[in-house]
Amino acid sequence: MSLRRLGLDHIDLFQLHRIDAKIPLAEQVGELKNLQDEGKIVAIGLSQVTVGQIEQAREIADIVTVQNRYNLTDRSSAAVLDYCTREGIGFIPWAPVAAGELARPGGPVDRAAAAHDAAPSQIALAWLLAHSEVMLPIPGTSKLSHLEDNIAAANLRLSAEEIDELTDAALLHQS
Repeated sequence: MSLRRLGLDHIDLFQLHRIDAKIPLAEQVGELKNLQDEGKIVAIGLSQVTVGQIEQAREIADIVTVQNRYNLTDRSSAAVLDYCTREGIGFIPWAPVAAGELARPGGPVDRAAAAHDAAPSQIALAWLLAHSEVMLPIPGTSKLSHLEDNIAAANLRLSAEEIDELTDAALLHQS
């Protein structure tokens, strides 16, 4: 990591994007903790981890965020999200707007989008935001209009019935 090349004296959040299976987790997090103690990193986050790995890392350093794949159609990290919610750790869902078949014309995402005069991606983001106060979706954005849509999604309020319908439809789609 070259702070000089980045023109910075520190990094606010260093997100370890993948645990290297060849190096013990304690060693990896320990090095990040050393950088934090030196003032080069303010906060530490992890990505693609299990609850057990988060717990192990927290024995060494304060972990403020976790980034795992989580969206309407992939909830394999539900236990990690539950843990992060209980522990007050920010959860950054990877691929947050993926809705696949659920967004097809006439599908549940499309119906909710029509009801809210919104884009399907906004419904996917609103669904995520409704699940936990620690949810921090960061969707990929290449156009100003997409950025505006993504920001507007934070103001969408899905009803409990809509959340349940989307949740159930996604679970049926997975089976």
